[in-house]
Amino acid sequence: MKIVLTANGHDLNASLDSRFGRAANFLVYDTEDGSFSVLDNQQNLNAAQGAGIQAAQAVVASGAEILLTGHCGPKAFRVLQAAGVRTYTTGAATVTAALEEFKAGKLAEIQSADVEGHWV
Repeated sequence: MKIVLTANGHDLNASLDSRFGRAANFLVYDTEDGSFSVLDNQQNLNAAQGAGIQAAQAVVASGAEILLTGHCGPKAFRVLQAAGVRTYTTGAATVTAALEEFKAGKLAEIQSADVEGHWV
């Protein structure tokens, strides 16, 4: 299973980025073998609009089944939900800590966006 996490860095020790659409990077973690890759999200950091939707499309294209992030807006959430990507929010400080919380069953799947959209 592939889990995508919002990250400020390029490895498992990176701090978790609390933003989804404007996260610096997406770390794609494979639970089968413990490997990971990094998807750059720089194109969305300064996007005037559509950052969440574009970020969600990138997560879906990565083959992820799970997203772990700090917050997720309504438009991005709809894209993720339509694609079957289950979303969990966490206040973990690092990517590793978020993964540990998820594996321990400490995170609850969200059923709707937990922040307002920026362009409502």
